[in-house]
This record gives sequence, C-alpha cells and structure tokens, in this order.
Amino acid sequence: MTRRLAALLLLSVLWLAVALPAMARAQGANCTWYAATSLTPQQRHEHGKCGFTGSEWSSSKQAHLTWCATQTPDRWKAAAQKREQMLAGCKR
Repeated sequence: MTRRLAALLLLSVLWLAVALPAMARAQGANCTWYAATSLTPQQRHEHGKCGFTGSEWSSSKQAHLTWCATQTPDRWKAAAQKREQMLAGCKR
C-alpha cells in the first residue's frame, strides 16, 4: 500500500511539473491577447468622447496584462464583452 501511495504521489508531482508551466504559458498568451484587444476599445472610447471611467478604460497595455493575470478566463472575457456593450451604447 505504501508503494502505491508513493507511486501516486510521484505521478502527481510529475504531472504538475508538466501541466502547470503549460497552463501558465496559455494564460500568458491569453492575457497578451486581452491586453492588446483592450487598447482598441479604449481608443474608440476616447475618439467618441464617451466619458467612461475605471481601470477597464486604461490606455496602458501593462495595466491590462497585470489585471488579466489575476483573473479567470471567464472574468477577462466578460470584461471584454462589457466594454464592447458599453461602447455600443455610446452614440456620440
């Protein structure tokens, strides 16, 4: 029984050693996309003089990258959709 437990523990550690870096790379790529696509709505916001405030309207790519890195994909996707909805309502 002890050998089975040790083998299971070893397999778990190996899986984490392989899976976590891959997951981190995917999150990094997703956040790079999120940050880049956050700047276009910000430019439309400024051009349209919509007057929105808050960190989601930052013109700093690094600010968007930093925020995204602390969020789940569902949260940053929802933020991107919310920005688009707000811009759709800005008819100036």
